[in-house]
Amino acid sequence: MEIIDTSIPDVKILEPRIFGDERGFFLETFRDDWFKENVANVTFVQDNHSKSSHGILRGMHYQLKQAQGKLVRVISGEVYDVAIDMRENSPSFGQSFGTLLSSENKRMMWVPAGFAHGFYVTSPSAEFVYKCTDYYAPEFEQSVLWNDPALKISWPIKTNEQPLLSEKDKAGKLFKDAQYYR
Repeated sequence: MEIIDTSIPDVKILEPRIFGDERGFFLETFRDDWFKENVANVTFVQDNHSKSSHGILRGMHYQLKQAQGKLVRVISGEVYDVAIDMRENSPSFGQSFGTLLSSENKRMMWVPAGFAHGFYVTSPSAEFVYKCTDYYAPEFEQSVLWNDPALKISWPIKTNEQPLLSEKDKAGKLFKDAQYYR
């Protein structure tokens, strides 16, 4: 597995080695000892799988308590995946990083605890799977407004389109009004 650094040092892109021939392919998506030694010394406790249609934007979510680190990947389709550093004492506080993840490029993104996370579906549909370092706790969940101008996230949304949002995501807070990790 190759580790690709991003503009935020704690966020990593992981690119697996793919072994293929005319019969198909094989790749290793996760190995605990390698991940702990090369990326982050964490333990994953929950795996999630979601399916979304084109134009759906999910995010930008984080939990103030039971903060979740996430190892995310797409197994069908393509998404634009984004992480925002919500750690007030971090050198990259308030910065975001986004990248395309797809079933074609087979890349994964490591989003450490302390980040808001979300994605926008760019293909007709997408299946998104991710490992979490803590359990989902809706009572601690927060949401930052996906299009806060202060964050300058370059979502790949066509000018005449609006993303499909949940009520929770429509009610996200501006970054300046959000609660941060201290």
